[in-house]
Amino acid sequence: MLPQRQTEYRIPFSPSSEKVLLIDDEDVVIAVMKQALEFFGYTVEANKSSIEAVEVFRKNPDHYDLVITDMTMPGITGDKVAKELIMVRPDIPIILFTGYSDLIDENKAKALGIKEFVMKPIDSGELAEIVRKVLDKR
Repeated sequence: MLPQRQTEYRIPFSPSSEKVLLIDDEDVVIAVMKQALEFFGYTVEANKSSIEAVEVFRKNPDHYDLVITDMTMPGITGDKVAKELIMVRPDIPIILFTGYSDLIDENKAKALGIKEFVMKPIDSGELAEIVRKVLDKR
């Protein structure tokens, strides 16, 4: 009988308990990103409405460790969401996602206080790396 070979799987990140506020107006994007983030141990609260998300954040700003927002949304665009949240809590790390935008680029995003500017699409491994990088810089 041959000895059994053990396969080692490495998860590149330690499980985490940080809380993420995810803001996107597309159900599919929310579902995929939420599942990926929860796989890596994050607690995720998702909101399809940028206006409601800002209100939720204002009620309990210290509840969140990170905010991930889409740029192009009805109501308030992601850059304006970021401005509102940073006014409430200047140290909140924010990641801004966009598929395409001529309204904002990485330099403008960084000038607003946004920690990462990310172009869609993105896979779950890249998402996890970016999230961990931003959280570790706090």
